[in-house]
Amino acid sequence: MALQIYKSGQGRYVRVGTAIGAALVMMVLAYYVWLLLNRHLPTGEDFKTVKTYLEYSIPAVFFIAMAAVAAYYLNYPSLVDFLIATESEMKKVSWSNKAELLGSTSVVIATVFLLAFIIWVVDTFFVYGLTSGLGLW
Repeated sequence: MALQIYKSGQGRYVRVGTAIGAALVMMVLAYYVWLLLNRHLPTGEDFKTVKTYLEYSIPAVFFIAMAAVAAYYLNYPSLVDFLIATESEMKKVSWSNKAELLGSTSVVIATVFLLAFIIWVVDTFFVYGLTSGLGLW
């Protein structure tokens, strides 16, 4: 059968997430095509019906074509095997608990602010030295 899903029982969550991401990208691209058509098609009473037909049918056909390509590639054996392997590896990951996550985040934020302060002090020193005539350079 032409529409059979390759290894349909495996990698469900990763496949669904990938399909949702692909659908979002396709919708944004179809909307962009609609904006381009809406902006560049001629206006006027003689062309009003044709413009309405074109500005909605072309993005729809574009979206359907992209969906067909995405469906083909999301059922491609090597990609499906990669997605299945990705999901199985993600199940093996040791995720941090809330306390570890908050501790690590606070250390990163404090380090960023400390480095930003140090860079500001050095920058201020160089600006003052170069512009005040201290004779540093």
